[in-house]
Parts: sequence; C-alpha cells; structure tokens
Amino acid sequence: MTVVCIPDQNARDLLGDLPDGVEVIVWDGGNDTPDRLAETLFWVPQVEDSTNLVEKFAAMPKLEVVQLTSAGVEDILEHVPDGVTLCSARGVHGSAVAELVLAVVLATLRRLPHFDEAQRQGRWDPMEADDLRDKRVLIIGAGDLGEQTARRLRSFDARPVFVAHTARDGVHATSELPGLLPEADVVVLTVPLTADTTGLVDAEFLSHMRDGALLVNVARGKVVDTSALLAELTGGRLRAALDVMEPEPLPADHPLWSAPNLIITPHAAGSVSQSGPRAFALVNAQMHRYLAGEELVNVVKSAD
Repeated sequence: MTVVCIPDQNARDLLGDLPDGVEVIVWDGGNDTPDRLAETLFWVPQVEDSTNLVEKFAAMPKLEVVQLTSAGVEDILEHVPDGVTLCSARGVHGSAVAELVLAVVLATLRRLPHFDEAQRQGRWDPMEADDLRDKRVLIIGAGDLGEQTARRLRSFDARPVFVAHTARDGVHATSELPGLLPEADVVVLTVPLTADTTGLVDAEFLSHMRDGALLVNVARGKVVDTSALLAELTGGRLRAALDVMEPEPLPADHPLWSAPNLIITPHAAGSVSQSGPRAFALVNAQMHRYLAGEELVNVVKSAD
C-alpha cells in the first residue's frame, strides 16, 4: 500500500480518483499526527508552510517525493533530505498571476485609482491617461510566469524584454540592467527568491529607472528594498504595484499603505477559484507517474 499525505480534506476532494493500492491520509502539519504518517511515501504540504520542516521530515522517514502546490520552493528546498525528490507546481498559477500583472499595469496607465477616488468623492475629474501600445516592458525572470506575462502584454502591442541571471537567446543578463532600466516604461519582477535576487531592487536599481516608470512585483517581497522603493514613491518619481512585499502581512501602520502612486494587493495574484483544482490536477498526474515508475515533471531537487 502506497501512503500519500495531503494537507486537508478539501485537498482530498480535489485530488480525484487514484489507482488501487493508494492510501490517502490527511495532515495539516500540526501536532495531531495521523496513523501511518511514518509510512508516507508521497507528501503534499500546506501551501508555503515553512515551519518546523526538520521535524516534519523526520516524522516521514520513508518519504520519497514532496509535491508542492506552489511554484516557489525557496522556503523548503534546503530542508529536503537527501534521497527525496522535490517537485514544484510550475505552470499551475502562471496564468492567474500574469493576469494580475496585466490588470495592475492597465489600471495604473489608465489612471483607474484616480478615477476611483473621484467617483467616491462625487467629482467629475477627467484626466489624460496612457496605454500599453509600444510600451517597453522589462520582465526580470524568464520562466513560466515571465512567458505567460509576455504573451498577454504582446496582445496589447507592448514590447516585452526578458532578463534573467544568465544571458541566452532572446534573454538579457541581469548584469545588463543598468543599460536596460532607463529604456523601460514598466519593470515586472517574476524571479524566484535566491541569494542573487534578494535585495536585487535596491536604491541603485531604482535610480536607473526612468521618471514615471512603473515597478510591478509578483515575485517575492524580499526582492525589493522596501525603504528604497518608499523613498522613490513618496518623492513622486516612480509608480509601483505590489502583490508581494516585505514584511507580510503588511502592518496596519506601515507607510506603504499611504504611499502615493502605489497599488497593493495582499499576495493574492494566484488566489482564483480554479487554483485549487488546477494544483491538485497536477498532484493527481504526478501521483500516477510516481506509481507507474515514470519520470516526474517540475523536478527541482532529484533524489539522486
């Protein structure tokens, strides 16, 4: 019997039909551990649960596969024991996150926050806005999310430009950023959080951005130096849209809440009604591959 551990009962409902010989147990990662947890071979953790990982792995000594339902792996990667395969949910949430990028870019360019405030105050206050046509959009992060974002931007006749750690065909290297940033109307961050990307967007980075440019962060909050961005926003030189920020949750008295030229969404880019079904459709497919002895997809760390 192959024991599979999932985070909650809702996940069991989403998981669908499984082959014979599978026993599904439910564990939210808390102290109330289910029977047979020690026999678990395939584990689906809670979304972005990074607490007490050493103890959790110790409770599953026979574990062979960890399948995440998120694309980010930085919180768990270093804790995965040798001999255990770690897989991400790359591709599951990209479309939803890319849609939010497009939404906040359009909202900013078309001045929707201004018109929303005018509506609340009962003011008829026309103003000239902008559009995406011919805008140069620098996408820092050339993975699935970057690709999904670029595809949507192209449909609005924008001109996406990719940047990644290492240059390749059609992709610039991050070392080229000082020359690329002054030409960008919009900068979108879609990078994973690594030692190289932590604090990537600092005061120097922001100083290279042209006046009035828009920074969109759907990566991780620690990619951006919050104090440096606040200085640019309060000075009125740059605009921003943040789905992720540092710290999270954002305290009620944090100055970001009142910063001008800023749209904040509470780490909600992937929170759409179909995110759960899509994630567990991947989990289901991965479990079938695992049980059939086939190669898994989205492998971040191999057991070898």
